[in-house]
Amino acid sequence: MKTKPAMIWVVFGALLGSAAATAGDDANAVGTSATVFVRDSAITAKIKTKLAADHLTSLGRIHVDTDNNGIVWLTGTARSEEAIAQAVSLARETEHVKSVHNELTVRLDD
Repeated sequence: MKTKPAMIWVVFGALLGSAAATAGDDANAVGTSATVFVRDSAITAKIKTKLAADHLTSLGRIHVDTDNNGIVWLTGTARSEEAIAQAVSLARETEHVKSVHNELTVRLDD
């Protein structure tokens, strides 16, 4: 009769261990997701800071977005082709940037 309760505890322990491992995996996934979001936000902030420091254009005209793979998207307008080239260069030189997609256009009346 004593073997049945022992067997129940073994099965219960195995199920509990499996649930704990699954919960640990979920916690790691959430932590990784939050880390990626913070890193991408930091990349975006660094690029916006560089653009403002160089007085290329107002931040309202050049929009910067970074995806979770370190790919930067530049959209909006600038006053010249030179300003666009400088914005792309600043973005490419930023730490952790993998590539830059340039969708900026010249708009003289801004």
